Amino acid sequence: MTSRIVLASASPRRAYLLQKAGIVFDVVRPGDVEQDVCRSADPRELAESMARAKARNVAARSDCVCLGCDTVVAVDTTILGKPTSPDDARRMLGLLSGRWHRVITGVCLLDRERHKELVDHEESEVQFASLEGEEIDAYVASDEPFGKAGAYGIQGGASSFVTGLRGPLDNVIGLPVRLVRKMISEMENLN
Repeated sequence: MTSRIVLASASPRRAYLLQKAGIVFDVVRPGDVEQDVCRSADPRELAESMARAKARNVAARSDCVCLGCDTVVAVDTTILGKPTSPDDARRMLGLLSGRWHRVITGVCLLDRERHKELVDHEESEVQFASLEGEEIDAYVASDEPFGKAGAYGIQGGASSFVTGLRGPLDNVIGLPVRLVRKMISEMENLN
């Protein structure tokens, strides 16, 4: 790819995964992008539309190849965004307790100069152990749930909650590296 990639994200986890994968990039925090989470929304469509909005937000400010990502957690038909309070985090963790849930990361690669845009998503399934109230309270008190979809970070203290994983771990962390590499390759081959 001739242009350097710009990661449209404030997530240190995404930057770490890109760096670890050897992908050269800059980081530009996207402006406020409203997330309209409603119960009837399809989590895949929501993740993709949010990734697209983030990439477009940053691309509007410069000619670059922008990488936008958004991670959504869904348990049954309920979409879990980022918790807004300790009580909201407790509610989310209670919903995940003892159950499988889906983690979907939408990815958008946008080359503004060439007017090319690719959008896709990766999906993983995570199973949590049955959590006791004290475990939930201790985890919420750590402040780790905040700023994370579903109120947990699998790479942190919540790793002890996980009893099953189907699909890529890096997707659950917030950046499906294999999908990103594939999209970069596709973008390079577009006319």
